[in-house]
Amino acid sequence: MAGGQERILRRRIKSVESTKKITRAMELIAATRVVKAQERAASARPYSDEITAVIVDLIRAGAAKEHPLLRDNPEARTAAFVVITSDRGMCGGYNTNVIRAAERSIAAARAKGLDFSLIVVGKKAQKHFRFQGLAVDAAFEGMTDQPIYDNAREIAATVRSRYETGELASVELAYTRFFSAGTQQAVVRRFLPLEVPEIDPDAGPTADLEYEPSPTGILNEILPRYLESRLFSALLDASASEHASRQRAMKAATENAEDLKTSLSRIMNRARQDAITTEIMEIVGGAEALGSSKGDKHDLLPSHLSPDHLFPDHLDRTDHSASIH
Repeated sequence: MAGGQERILRRRIKSVESTKKITRAMELIAATRVVKAQERAASARPYSDEITAVIVDLIRAGAAKEHPLLRDNPEARTAAFVVITSDRGMCGGYNTNVIRAAERSIAAARAKGLDFSLIVVGKKAQKHFRFQGLAVDAAFEGMTDQPIYDNAREIAATVRSRYETGELASVELAYTRFFSAGTQQAVVRRFLPLEVPEIDPDAGPTADLEYEPSPTGILNEILPRYLESRLFSALLDASASEHASRQRAMKAATENAEDLKTSLSRIMNRARQDAITTEIMEIVGGAEALGSSKGDKHDLLPSHLSPDHLFPDHLDRTDHSASIH
């Protein structure tokens, strides 16, 4: 029994070691990718900042804020939610946090009497909402690991056309905002109508420029790019957050595997010691039983061959022995 238990423990330890190698490799891969994703997210921020500054200058120069992306749709009764998750798991609570934040916003919209429309990015959100029995109007896959600008353009076009036609009352963007390798936060931000920064009406443009064809015409052309840049920035933040979460999750899994291996090794050593102790006790017990079974030499003779039977007490054993000879 002890030998069988030892074999089982050895197999479990070997399995834990194999799992540890996998989680360690995934941790190193995620650590490499999070650095690249962080650099991409940081490099995209200047473009977003500059295009925002251009929009502010255009409005200060007298551009009319009449673009469909800037106005409300009061008659619409549907709120859209763009939920960005990952295509793969093993990244801790990354997907769960985003989905829960989106579900809270959906519940708030329904409490106001609005319908909702789901646009999901990543397999995890798609599987979750369809498992819940909720309709998914658009789903995008294969772009969460290393998103490119064309991905943002494709997603933005889906919600933009529906909002410009007045179908949607609003569009909310649910994703994980990346602050640092150790800090990420699931947030829900308004995506449409676009939020234009507050501008002092008395302040003029930052530069004396002439716009061709007009500030309003340029603003109408730039706003779709601004929409795409905001979505692209969210995709990059989500990608960096996913890799950071996976790195932490795999590190914790590696540490847990090491702790489990240590615990199983102790149990196996204890079982081996118990088996050795049992064998020693069996050997000692057998030796004692063998020694006690031999006993005194007189005890090994049959009763009719004992000295008392052969030589009665009334006879002199010495003399009798001599007479025999």
